[in-house]
Amino acid sequence: MSESKEGKTSYWGVFKTFVRNSLVRDMTFRANFLLECISSASWTLMNVGFYLILFQHAPSIGAATGWGRSEFFIFLATTWMINAIVQTFFMPNAQEFSELIRTGGLDFALLKPIDTQFLISFRRMDWSALSNLVVAVLLLGVGMYQLSQRSDPLWQPTPWVVILYPFYLFCGVAILYSIMTVLAATSIWLGRNQSLYDFWFYITNFSRYPAEIYQRGWGYALWGIFTFAIPVLVVVNVPARLLAQPLQPRASWELPMAAFAVVAALGCLFVSRRIFQRALASYRSASS
Repeated sequence: MSESKEGKTSYWGVFKTFVRNSLVRDMTFRANFLLECISSASWTLMNVGFYLILFQHAPSIGAATGWGRSEFFIFLATTWMINAIVQTFFMPNAQEFSELIRTGGLDFALLKPIDTQFLISFRRMDWSALSNLVVAVLLLGVGMYQLSQRSDPLWQPTPWVVILYPFYLFCGVAILYSIMTVLAATSIWLGRNQSLYDFWFYITNFSRYPAEIYQRGWGYALWGIFTFAIPVLVVVNVPARLLAQPLQPRASWELPMAAFAVVAALGCLFVSRRIFQRALASYRSASS
């Protein structure tokens, strides 16, 4: 692929084409699209109901963590916003990557005058997954409203929080996207990786709870692995903690962890890019 040829390619134009094609495909079967939206939103609402029951038996998630009901609603909303973005834009393509290899579709992708990873990552989108994003935004509003009514300790989000919260959301998306890219790239070496979603669920399941609950006994090993080796614990914990402010005064380790989240996002993107390129270099055409 020549640099001049790639330079003429409008990535934004290609992305808009993918968006339009995905919308047309989803709207072709509107009943199915609506059912998927209702199913996703119902699952999310049932989770809210589960945690409402849980908070009838305990004042917080973990002792002395500060994650009470209102704070944890913000945590849940942050989790679902990040997952909704990942599942909308990246999950359908990662799941179909092994089929592209098996059927030879990857051969055609490699011939396109555009970066292969970009093409593979955004080729298809699942817009029904955004229904979880709508529920998450509503839950975030409820959590923020409840915290705004609290006087002890006083909840006071600064303008910096309003700016940094979406920034760290995208840092979380970058980390999860990188992990998904690495898992998808293994399909080139393994031939078919049908257990991709299972691996994805096992790994990201640890990011759905506050990091403090792992800081007891043998849980420290899990906390270390999923904070520094596979940094899924910073995906939700950093932006949610920034906005919810569960501990007053703020913990001394929060600022270093926020800085580490940026480093982790950049590092994950770099590593996943190298692994994807190395996997492509070892790819043999389906016709060979």
